[in-house]
Amino acid sequence: MTTTTLAILVPVLPLLGALAGLGLGRVAPGFVRPLAVLPPLAATVLAALVATRQHGGPALNAATELTPTGSVPVELALHLDGFAVAVAVLVAAVATCVQIYSTGYLREDPRYPSYAALVSLFTSAMLLVVYSGDLIVLLVGWEVMGICSYFLVGHYWETPEARSASLKAFLVTKLGDVPFLIGLFALAADTGSFRITRILDAVGSGGLDHPTLIALLLLAGVAGKSAQFPLHIWLPDAMAGPTPVSALIHAATMVAAGVYFVARLLPVFAASAAALVVLAVMAALTMAGSALAALAQDDIKRVLAYSTIGQLGYMTAALAVADRSAAVFHLLTHGAFKALLFLAAGVLIHAAGTNSLTAMARTGALRTRAADAYWTMTVALLALVALPPFSGFFSKEAVLGAAERAAAGHTEAAPAVAGWIVLTAGLATAVLTAAYATRLWLRAFHGHGAERPVDRSQPLVMNVVLWVLAAPSLALGLAYGLLGDWFGGASLAPTLTTSVLATGLALVGGLVTYGTWRHTTAMAAARPRGPLEPQAESEAEMAAEALTGHAPAGGDLAERPDPADPGRLLLGPLHPHAAAGFHLDAAARALFVRPTQAAARLAAFLDREVVDTYVRAGAAVPRLLGTIVRKSQTGNVQTYLTVLFAGALVLAVAAVLVTAAGA
Repeated sequence: MTTTTLAILVPVLPLLGALAGLGLGRVAPGFVRPLAVLPPLAATVLAALVATRQHGGPALNAATELTPTGSVPVELALHLDGFAVAVAVLVAAVATCVQIYSTGYLREDPRYPSYAALVSLFTSAMLLVVYSGDLIVLLVGWEVMGICSYFLVGHYWETPEARSASLKAFLVTKLGDVPFLIGLFALAADTGSFRITRILDAVGSGGLDHPTLIALLLLAGVAGKSAQFPLHIWLPDAMAGPTPVSALIHAATMVAAGVYFVARLLPVFAASAAALVVLAVMAALTMAGSALAALAQDDIKRVLAYSTIGQLGYMTAALAVADRSAAVFHLLTHGAFKALLFLAAGVLIHAAGTNSLTAMARTGALRTRAADAYWTMTVALLALVALPPFSGFFSKEAVLGAAERAAAGHTEAAPAVAGWIVLTAGLATAVLTAAYATRLWLRAFHGHGAERPVDRSQPLVMNVVLWVLAAPSLALGLAYGLLGDWFGGASLAPTLTTSVLATGLALVGGLVTYGTWRHTTAMAAARPRGPLEPQAESEAEMAAEALTGHAPAGGDLAERPDPADPGRLLLGPLHPHAAAGFHLDAAARALFVRPTQAAARLAAFLDREVVDTYVRAGAAVPRLLGTIVRKSQTGNVQTYLTVLFAGALVLAVAAVLVTAAGA
């Protein structure tokens, strides 16, 4: 079987699994789980085989005209280079892990068949984006992912949070997709094709007439899909969906699509220095702002959501300095450790019965009650912090090394100012990343509540998946030499200066957070309980109080500020603003939601009071005339004769007057 045929089967298999799962979900529920797991597993095997055959050699291209358009043709095309085959393996592997994990996590969910089918469709759409060699076909996968995210984020549609989050995710990403679509058409108009290879050839020969305009239009769609400032506001709220969905969206699909798109078409963006500077500023604001917000969140999934936004900022930062190899390298390592972080968080939520870090801290003993999650999440957090030899160290250093070279003027395609912006923001974010990762680890696993014996076991399959993902989270970065060969011979080796500097800053951030946590914990222990916080009578009562989240008085424990939270002391007066995402949601409501609602109310008023008035008047006049005519039809012959005589008399008088006037 040819490599092209194998590549076609990779996105087709999950699609067939989704269709079969939807069809058999009700009539043969026993087939749902095999249909959820086996197609993406087979796709993973085939994607790995395609990657082995391609092995970073010359790109494999195949195309057939999909439909005649009369102008720019649309083709069903494949473009398999080292970037595509590596990302496809990641997508398929993470999707398989998510499907296997979901068989345990959602084992009692009545809507599991539709959920599993949508996850498979989501996977198929992302694989289509990865392998596609035509931008219109890529756009199809791009939009299918959008509608899948709408349904999956709103899986628990009974809750207002899920309904609101799914609608917000759909609308915010569509806000970016409109200029994105315009940019695609403008790009095709300049280059005469939607084929990626022809577009890149045209850009290389100087055939792009409006590079800055096209790049900025495309960046709007990328900002929406990959949750970059200012269109990142949908991603934290998307945590209302099931935790495995969060892992899929954050690690291998949806948000990775925008980064991958820019990496595919990087010469288009590099043709405009202004576009790269805009991308660098966007990445810098995204990295620093999201890291500060993560340090103030109490919901463990929202911490990880802001973490994803920041790590995507590192990827777009690498693209801003024209190094797509570093960007895709970080995409791969991040996909492994972020999937592990979310799935481990799912185990913690299952064990503690809450998303709240405050409640987890007051529960205590999660490191023994969820030991598999403790060890694997520790590995993933170390990869996130980018300490050697974990995978995140190598990929993040590749990004910072690229920024250093650009800042020094050694990268011809990127302006030096973009390099300085990225390097400064990247180093600052390294400190903040270590701070919020350390805070999460301490509060989730080293809480100050009373210990309890293991009383809630997790399905074995969930813990097995955690250990499977722990391996690439630990060791994938060591493959930088092999991946560099696949990425066209790029050097992904860490550089000494940025490695020492970033690692030192990360250690400072972690140690300062640990010291702050020790201080706040001691202060909280010494603080006398207030009148609404009566002292529990026994250690067992304290543990039960923390586990259930209900205090004898004073309300829900998870809703009370935790004096032992180091984030409050570290952020100081900035904490409430960071916890609210720097009020960007409020700004979006003021700039977009409220004007739209006001316009809708105005349109409803005009329709009701103006348009409907004319319609009602148009009906009232004939009705009035009809009433008058109806009343004249009395059926009395004498009345008719009288009216006839009176009319004749009026006509006669009028005739006499006209004659007299004429004489």
